[in-house]
Amino acid sequence: MAHNLLVDMQDVQFVLFEMLNAQSLAGQASFEGLDRDVFQDTLTLAERIAWDTMYPVDALGDAEGVCYDPATMSVSVPKSFHAPYQALINAGFLSISDAPDLGGMGMPQCISVACKELFCAASAALTFFTLLTGSAAGLIRRFGDDQQQGLYLDKMLTGQWGGTMCITEPEAGSDVGNMRTRATPRPDGTYRLQGQKIFISAGEHDLTENIVHLVLARIDGASSGTRGLSLFIVPKYLVGPDGTLEGRNGVFCRGVEKKMGFNGSPTCALAFGDESPCTGFLLGGQGSGMKLMFKMMNEERLFCGLQGLAASSHAYLHAVDYARKRVQGAHATQMLDPSAQRVAIIEHPDVKRMLLWMKSHVEGMRMLTYYLAWCLDLQGTETGEAAAEAAAMVELLVPICKAGNTDLVWLIQAEAIQVFGGYGFCRDYPVEHVARACKVLSIVEGTNGIQSIDLVMRKILLNPGQQNYAVFKKHVLTTIDQASSVVDEAYLLPLEQAMAKMDRVVVFLLDHLHQGRHLQLFALATPVQQAMFMLSLAWMHVWSLSITMQRLKDGKGTSQEETFYRSRTLSSRFYLGTEFPKFAGRVQGILSGEEALIQTDDTSFPA
Repeated sequence: MAHNLLVDMQDVQFVLFEMLNAQSLAGQASFEGLDRDVFQDTLTLAERIAWDTMYPVDALGDAEGVCYDPATMSVSVPKSFHAPYQALINAGFLSISDAPDLGGMGMPQCISVACKELFCAASAALTFFTLLTGSAAGLIRRFGDDQQQGLYLDKMLTGQWGGTMCITEPEAGSDVGNMRTRATPRPDGTYRLQGQKIFISAGEHDLTENIVHLVLARIDGASSGTRGLSLFIVPKYLVGPDGTLEGRNGVFCRGVEKKMGFNGSPTCALAFGDESPCTGFLLGGQGSGMKLMFKMMNEERLFCGLQGLAASSHAYLHAVDYARKRVQGAHATQMLDPSAQRVAIIEHPDVKRMLLWMKSHVEGMRMLTYYLAWCLDLQGTETGEAAAEAAAMVELLVPICKAGNTDLVWLIQAEAIQVFGGYGFCRDYPVEHVARACKVLSIVEGTNGIQSIDLVMRKILLNPGQQNYAVFKKHVLTTIDQASSVVDEAYLLPLEQAMAKMDRVVVFLLDHLHQGRHLQLFALATPVQQAMFMLSLAWMHVWSLSITMQRLKDGKGTSQEETFYRSRTLSSRFYLGTEFPKFAGRVQGILSGEEALIQTDDTSFPA
């Protein structure tokens, strides 16, 4: 297999097996029969499918797009997507983390996330079908009754049927509590659904024979707001008691969005009950819809962060490859010599700066995203305080990872295009369509502004005793202490000082909360999230340095390993020495007390 330009597999193995020590999970009862060799073989298979099967069709799918037929209200995905989709599900990757007794591989979340990074980097549009189906199946597994699990789980986990989440409505948008889709009880225990949903990813397509929609709706007579919402299973085709498909259910696609990117994945407007009666089956209890849906949304938010990482890795590695091949200009030390030999642009200092900037951020995102998945594993394998701390880290890091990665991916795409120069702006080169596709990641599954508000209000200020933040701080300071014997003080002190500055920010925010200054809190939410993302990446890089510098000091690795450790040390030093100082400015802006934003109203902008 040719060297892939999607994900640096040596870096993946470093994060999984040297930082996180993922092989230690093999000793847990939950992962009986697994070991590092099995993990490694799984990653190798994922790389082969991603690079050899999925990546070659990604540009084709982007160019072809999806096709909506108004006569039949049906959607066809790019023809080139069908074979790699089958390869992906035949290899069992849709259910990679599900238990073997459900037909899954039973892999840890950190291994699953590493495989999914490869798939997303190869073709995010194609992978998105599997991510949604896996999450929807997970919700039915956790909250469905025996009959629902028996009817839907097997077909969904094998990829024979697809799955979606249906939340957004035309008038409600992010104001979920204002949704109008109704559910009317029937004597047989089913519900008749009526309403519309928009921006439904993979809401209609021909990759699978059935699609199982999870739909938020309000039962007649239920209270207003989010507390009155319930969750329903609404299959495209009704399913008989023996699992066979029966008649068409009354959910139809009214059209697909014309988007700037992500063209291979249909974003649909769905109508429930307009063309014919639409039957829904209550999942969980009445009024528990938002509580259940948040379980799926949190998983999808992790996947959004993962897709941000994957698209960043794709752009970075393609930029490196191009910079090595593109010969232009003399070396900076010989630029005044007209007869000097032309060199590859990777030798020019400003191009090296762009590449190192991308490298340090991609590696930081990978460490943070895999660590979050690792904490999900620890939640299930540890007990007592260790499990509670893992849960606290998941709570805090989901909005940081989702918003941070998906804001940063847009900037990384821009930098990759800059490395390509004029060619990067052209459709003949891969970074152009990845850039168009990635922007949606900061919007879907709750905009990044909503992630920031969730972080500041629910995950920090309203968390009893700010325990989530206390656990985060404990782990950062532990990393600093453990790194002190090998990492230079010049890289440790800024992180320690930044943690103290963040303490001041939390106290500042608590004062606003106690004084009832909610406008100020909401105005500061995004800057706080951005600062915590920078702090999280700095923490990851110090952790990395504690390993790479020790490896270099020991000098026991191969020349290839030594080159890797040196390159990773340089990117961590670059981030901590060049990028992380900007953190202080962000904190200064948060603590300044400037209220121009609060005093701004609609008269402040052109009429």
